[in-house]
Amino acid sequence: MTDGTMKDGTGAFMAARDILLAAGTDYDRARREFRWPDTGPFNWALDYFDVIARDNPQPALRVVSEDGSEETVSYAEMAARSARTATWLRGLGVGRGDRILLMLPNIPPLWEVMLAAMKLGAVVIPATTLLAGEELRDRVERGGARFVIVAAGQCDRFDDLPGVTRIAVGGAPSGWIAYEESRGAPAEFSPDGETRPDDPMLLYFTSGTTAKPKLVLHTHRSYPVGHLSTMYWIGLRPEDVHWNISSPGWAKHAWSNVFAPWNAQATVFVYNYARFQARAVLDVLVGHGVTTLCAPPTVWRMLIQEDLKSWPVRLREVVGAGEPLNAEVIEQVRSAWGLTVRDGFGQTETTAQVGNSPGQPVKPGSMGRPLPGYDVVLLDADGNEAEEGEIALRLSPRPAGLMAGYQSAAGEPVQPPAGGWYRTGDVASRDADGYLTYVGRADDVFKASDYRISPFELESALIEHPAVAEAAVVPSPDPVRLAVPKAFLVLAAGYEPDADLARDIFRHIRATLPPYKRVRRIEFADLPKTISGKIRRVELRREEQGRADGDGRHPQEFWEEDFPDLR
Repeated sequence: MTDGTMKDGTGAFMAARDILLAAGTDYDRARREFRWPDTGPFNWALDYFDVIARDNPQPALRVVSEDGSEETVSYAEMAARSARTATWLRGLGVGRGDRILLMLPNIPPLWEVMLAAMKLGAVVIPATTLLAGEELRDRVERGGARFVIVAAGQCDRFDDLPGVTRIAVGGAPSGWIAYEESRGAPAEFSPDGETRPDDPMLLYFTSGTTAKPKLVLHTHRSYPVGHLSTMYWIGLRPEDVHWNISSPGWAKHAWSNVFAPWNAQATVFVYNYARFQARAVLDVLVGHGVTTLCAPPTVWRMLIQEDLKSWPVRLREVVGAGEPLNAEVIEQVRSAWGLTVRDGFGQTETTAQVGNSPGQPVKPGSMGRPLPGYDVVLLDADGNEAEEGEIALRLSPRPAGLMAGYQSAAGEPVQPPAGGWYRTGDVASRDADGYLTYVGRADDVFKASDYRISPFELESALIEHPAVAEAAVVPSPDPVRLAVPKAFLVLAAGYEPDADLARDIFRHIRATLPPYKRVRRIEFADLPKTISGKIRRVELRREEQGRADGDGRHPQEFWEEDFPDLR
């Protein structure tokens, strides 16, 4: 652990942070006063975390398990543990720029290693514990990992991956080094040099919803400093107990389980479970006094199946991320708890860019307005600014929360965004008040009868039907209209896929959407998803395009014309 002395970069970072905390619910003030801090050489783990952690007994991390066991680590102890880990890893040969594949569940060593790697100047490749086989090999090889840190129960997945130093947490099999040895290392750590803002820090693999995952390189500026925008969007404060329901290995975990809450000096809360159960999650929210919650739409859709009013939560702020939220979810939570689930938008490549910030009016369907520090524009097909188009970030000035760029593999050149814009690949529209409404991935938006169709809008209408738990809309070939909207549906518990239910869903759609937007075909089926849980509409589109002239229906597929009584 360092001596906790505050450097110029630390002061600049904390001053920018304090502007956002002071602005609170005043969005206009936050946008007007906040600027990305010029920290110069700055190591967030050494120059910020260790400074706020010195003699600090406040819980930095609380990990609760299904069996009721709990481990709490204070800020002071987390700083000391990460210093021991850094010293120990240095003794194993980890140096500045070395890449470490980190594949751990939500246990304290995950946070210890993250901080230790930052202190060393090593690059962490976060990996979900679901990885195995070729996907795991791809991350090790393309990521250039020299070290792997893995839970003991997953060590056998690395048997055919030679050439890396292997560290196991929770018991080391033959040929592996026990992480627990790090506990005996000194709690004093001295860096081998200064950390520059553009030094690499994290290497993420994207979720691969449309293609093979890309390598996204983040720096010591882009994620620690960049997540000041995420802290503001969530509305975090120093006294908060923040629970982000997210699996390790994905960018959202770093967003809201590391940087945003610790930027605010809040407590990171985690509940580990083998299988998601809405009632158990609600019990934990109440029993452990969680004050801020971030969860993906899938979790929110499962929570609203319960009688939320029966749980007297202490929540102050609730947000959703990962995919756009549907209005039905927002309304049910508001009705039960008097809280508005606030949507936001960002990517693995960035921090939170757009959001409904605390205290601002939330417009149905909108994901909010640009967050402090981000200049967001919409570009049409010709690259001109428009009221509907691809979401893009202006690069002058460059936002701190933007990645350094993509890499095809370790050792290959980093490809930064070029041409004055970073294009997100997502399409949105903007209203007169500056609120942005998500339309869909540029690859997912399609035309039917020459009308432009947003899958998200149709999916939002579909899940308002009580039988529909999840929906994915893609174009289905049609000889007359070129394509018609088709929905793949996952049903809520208690519903059976049959013609009567299909008729009722079509009736609901006719009452909800104008004729040119109506879903004309539905199929009850499981949805293909990435390993992170995002729907791969590209697979559904490919499947539909492979069907000649719309022939060859699937077993649980129904068309609107099957039900003449609807007319």
